[in-house]
Amino acid sequence: MSQSGFTPHDHSGCIAQTLGAAEALCAREGLQFTPLRRRVLEILLTGHKALGAYEILDRLGADGFSAKPPTAYRALEFLTAHGLAHKIERLNAYIACTHPGEAHNPAFLICTDCETVAETEAPAAVGPAAKAAGFKVKATTVEATGTCPACQAARP
Repeated sequence: MSQSGFTPHDHSGCIAQTLGAAEALCAREGLQFTPLRRRVLEILLTGHKALGAYEILDRLGADGFSAKPPTAYRALEFLTAHGLAHKIERLNAYIACTHPGEAHNPAFLICTDCETVAETEAPAAVGPAAKAAGFKVKATTVEATGTCPACQAARP
């Protein structure tokens, strides 16, 4: 697992590593990593916070890209479909995947104070229960809310 959004780390290295992995994945799978798709991923990588489509759209407009909602939604659809970003259902927002191209079962830890989101590995608890029930799981989404270490330390 890569560094958590809750722990100090070299964020510029985090961005470079994720962009490099995204470029490699697109090249390997023959996907078009257009300048717009790349910019949306870069926007998602600016911090460990989930961003809504309209927030992304505002940033795209400031960068000279088309400021129409389908522009952002198509790029986000591409990024999520290919595992380069995740949708945080609870927030109706998106976050860059911290390890694109790797098989993983993500879970999200969402700080309700500072809104930082950290991606981690989901617990395997659903698998055995589903198997016992004869249920075939296609996808799971685990989103936990709480308070990150920095926000806990800032409280009296």
